[in-house]
Amino acid sequence: MKTKTIGFIGGGRITKIFLQAFQNKKVVFESIKVYEPNSETLDVLNELFPEIEIAESVQEAAKQQLVVLAIHPPVMAETLSAIADVVTKDTQVLSLAPKVSIEKIARALGTAQVFRMIPNATSYINKGYNPVAFYPEANKKCKKQFMKMVKALGKNFEVEEGKLEGYAIVSAMLPTYFWFQWEEMQKIAVATGLDEKEAAKTIEASLKKSMAIFFHSGLSADEVKDLIPVKPIGEAEESIKEIYQTRLMGLYKKIKA
Repeated sequence: MKTKTIGFIGGGRITKIFLQAFQNKKVVFESIKVYEPNSETLDVLNELFPEIEIAESVQEAAKQQLVVLAIHPPVMAETLSAIADVVTKDTQVLSLAPKVSIEKIARALGTAQVFRMIPNATSYINKGYNPVAFYPEANKKCKKQFMKMVKALGKNFEVEEGKLEGYAIVSAMLPTYFWFQWEEMQKIAVATGLDEKEAAKTIEASLKKSMAIFFHSGLSADEVKDLIPVKPIGEAEESIKEIYQTRLMGLYKKIKA
């Protein structure tokens, strides 16, 4: 059965990303219902996507054929409890939260059609790199249908559930480790005489080629780094590495627990 209705529980950033991806690719549903208790957040989303229907309760959103749990782990238990009576064995449930297992969700809701995804922000422009895990007893037809439906988000691929939190750290959150640095480099480029267009073009092109040589040249990481003799921020490298190890591994242990 083709998914014709979708309900989002949570109307924050990730729901905005999904809706924008669908809009970009002209993916149409019979109805899109969104439940979001924060009125300001809901108003912003509704202004961007006037076609959505406002769900008056979490149960109303959960009555759709595909229910997207766009919520944080701390409120997952109470949400599952609230929608358990309206979810059926045919309801497809997609969780976007780390930490809470598929088994726990399936057991709480009584449906085997439970999936988890760790989506990337780049899904906003249909360029996501999104790992998906399925409940072992999920219907193969439902799995295929789901993967076809979320094609608009970008590259979606099946992985073992135990790897999802790793993808959250090294993929989903990865842009945040670099975006502010690219922004700062644009400011420096302008300060050194480039105009804004030249700055953006130069940094984008250089980053793309830098990734290409690092991952596809056949050189080791040390050999690649040795290609440029001057390292202006080399003295700060150890401190930066320490921040990565401490902050990111600390977060991984927290969401993996």
